[in-house]
Amino acid sequence: MDPRPRAHITELLLDWSRGDRRALDELMPLVATELRRLAGYFLVRESPGHTLQPTALVNELYLRLVDGDRVRWQDRAHFFSVAATTMRRILVDHARAQKAQKRGYGVTKVPLNEALDSSSSRDVDLIALDDALLSLAKMDRRQSRIVELRTFAGLSLVETAEVLQVSVATVSRDWASAKAWLYGELRRV
Repeated sequence: MDPRPRAHITELLLDWSRGDRRALDELMPLVATELRRLAGYFLVRESPGHTLQPTALVNELYLRLVDGDRVRWQDRAHFFSVAATTMRRILVDHARAQKAQKRGYGVTKVPLNEALDSSSSRDVDLIALDDALLSLAKMDRRQSRIVELRTFAGLSLVETAEVLQVSVATVSRDWASAKAWLYGELRRV
């Protein structure tokens, strides 16, 4: 991506952090396509007949971002990290609501190979994955954030290292460790 739009997005995020509502109005058209792509990335993993569409997921994200506590945005990568994490929360909330309505039937599945690694074909319950990530966060918050940033925000190792302000080698080690731990946890489900 051309660095000029990235810099402009960062400027708008900083202005929004300072309470400039017009910055948000200018920002959303610039990030809308990427947010819909991210939403599509999440929804393609959902079970057939899922009721949320990419536009609805982006709209729900927008409402949560606007209605939530003011975030001190750092840059574009930070914004998309928060957006991906929030989308994951929306989908997990939706899956939990569906599960409660259906008394356990039709649990949303996420292909683990697409979520964590291309070497496995096992499907994972989105709720079980979320529960495992919450457990991982209690043990190692950074590893949990790395999984969120890599898996849900689609950030590269370098981008993840920048957001977390650690080395690429640290991200790589923690990524491998987190994937191994999550495979073990999800195998028990």
